[in-house]
Amino acid sequence: MRFTDASSLSQYRDRLCGSGLSEAKTLWVCGGTGCRASGSLKVLAALEAEAQRRQLPVKVGLKIKTSGCHGFCQHGPLVVYTPDNIFYQKVRPEDAADIVEKTVLRGELIPRLLYRDPATGETLARVQDIPFYQLQKRVALFHSGQIDPESSADYIAAGGYVALARALTTMTPDDVISEIELSGLRGRGGAGFPTGLKWKTCRQAALAGELPYVIANGDEGDPGAFMDRSIMEGDPHSIIEGMVIGAYAIGAKQGYIYVRAEYPLAVKHLQQALTMTRAMGLLGENILGTSFSFDISLYRGGGAFVCGESTALMASIEGRPGEPRVTYIRSVEKGLYGRPTVLNNVETWANVPHIINRGWKWFKELGASEKSPGTKVFSLVGKVKNTGLVEVPMGTSLRKIVYDIGGGPERGRKLKAIQTGGPSGGCIPEHLIDVAVDFEHLDQAGAMMGSGGLIVMDERTCMVDIARYFLEFLGQESCGKCLPCREGIPMLLDLLTDLTLGKGQPGDIELIEELALGLKETALCGLGQTAANPVLSTLQYFRHEYEEHLAGFCRAGVCPELFRYEVDPKRCQGCGACSRVCPTGSISGQIKAVHRIDNSTCTRCGSCVEVCRFNAILVKPLAVPATGRIKKAWDFIRQFDPRGRQRG
Repeated sequence: MRFTDASSLSQYRDRLCGSGLSEAKTLWVCGGTGCRASGSLKVLAALEAEAQRRQLPVKVGLKIKTSGCHGFCQHGPLVVYTPDNIFYQKVRPEDAADIVEKTVLRGELIPRLLYRDPATGETLARVQDIPFYQLQKRVALFHSGQIDPESSADYIAAGGYVALARALTTMTPDDVISEIELSGLRGRGGAGFPTGLKWKTCRQAALAGELPYVIANGDEGDPGAFMDRSIMEGDPHSIIEGMVIGAYAIGAKQGYIYVRAEYPLAVKHLQQALTMTRAMGLLGENILGTSFSFDISLYRGGGAFVCGESTALMASIEGRPGEPRVTYIRSVEKGLYGRPTVLNNVETWANVPHIINRGWKWFKELGASEKSPGTKVFSLVGKVKNTGLVEVPMGTSLRKIVYDIGGGPERGRKLKAIQTGGPSGGCIPEHLIDVAVDFEHLDQAGAMMGSGGLIVMDERTCMVDIARYFLEFLGQESCGKCLPCREGIPMLLDLLTDLTLGKGQPGDIELIEELALGLKETALCGLGQTAANPVLSTLQYFRHEYEEHLAGFCRAGVCPELFRYEVDPKRCQGCGACSRVCPTGSISGQIKAVHRIDNSTCTRCGSCVEVCRFNAILVKPLAVPATGRIKKAWDFIRQFDPRGRQRG
């Protein structure tokens, strides 16, 4: 089907909706990467085989489809039966016969597959009744879980490309830019720059004579983050539609989607969507019969974290090493190939069609944040009961996300901190749990929005080790172009590593702080400038843990050289679970008697802590505090002030 004008697209949509596509009996099997890893494709095959055996596609019109990520990854594989919205979790291939027989044919529920609310013990049958979904507001994820990402018909029937037709036929480029500007949409990749202002500036630069480009940044590399990947996998057409609208607004003829090659499913779905869109006349020459022509190329990155930075990404597309350039040259004026360029994150692009369809006032009123309207997608991971993908209005508190949606920390443990913004973000302590999640409030708390990673940490998390972990990651991912990043990160990492090994020296904490501030102020690009954030935020809120490490104790029980395990005789029930999992045989004791740990052979692997249901394994200081060694870098670093200028 090729659409020659807006009316032919509208007629096709009417036919799809008139065919009962949206009301058809459908088993939606989550096809997101998380559920696939849990075996959802085997569930899909079993359901298809059972339906074919009973000839249900012919008898009752049953459809069995894969969808994008439903978000509730903790409970996958997921199956949703529509139009009743019956939600089944942790489905196995052997459940296929019951689902077809009882739910599809008899309209009965299968209790063992229903979600049970841990707070109330109540079983909840429908998606809209489950708190995890009930408390969300989906915009960028609107179609995820409700359409087949490999079907252009599904996207069009759900309202896809209505916004594009409206923009091309009823709005001028200036009208489109004005709508985006008035909506207050800000970049969802981390910086939060106003999208409308970026488009307007680029259009003004392009009017000087050079054709501009548009780029979708899908180079998501934060540990534990999968927001962009899920949007690209589950709703690729929304990104394409947003890009075409943006290209029309600034006058671009060519666009690029930059996605890392290690996202094979995202690459596959994007490539399929681009091929379908060209075939339908929604990409290419004279889109929908207008004079506007535009096409998109898919570019696969090699997985360098630094290529998430806009200028490094553009250098990569140009075939050069992915290294950032100085920031006083603005990409909206001289970006890709030296031409004006608009680069937005894929989540930002996915918001654009909704704004054009529903108006800037609707978007502006979403959430409780005046300066940060709309919604934000987060990957909620770490020490929390309900891990997964969530989308909430800006201004929602961290408490609501972690406790009401995420269910709180596991095993009744105490929340310690929430890391926001990925490796370049910061750690927000438990006493700031009511902070509003938007650009301004997170920044004031010493963290950042970032692309949307939320890592929950409980009392068993060592904040010094967390800072070391993220610094190690960034050190490996740094391009090494500028000296502060190239030399500063390894020096910081050495100091932090020594602290976790019990080799710290007096004065190390002050030196860590001095180096971190210098790195933040002098590095060339965003990677280096924000690399110190995990260090500075943990120093701000958890300095006592740094001091304890210097004294030879890790209270979280993470750094093996700085603690020992001891069994609490008041809590130990003598169940023997700890002794059975101990790899070194260091735990002894009779059943129903208090057990003991031999710390001379214990490796502090933590296996006993994980299996103890009574929290009877205590973390205690070592009998003899560890001693440190002199830093090789001390005398050299002390010659310079935090800005890198030589003293005296």
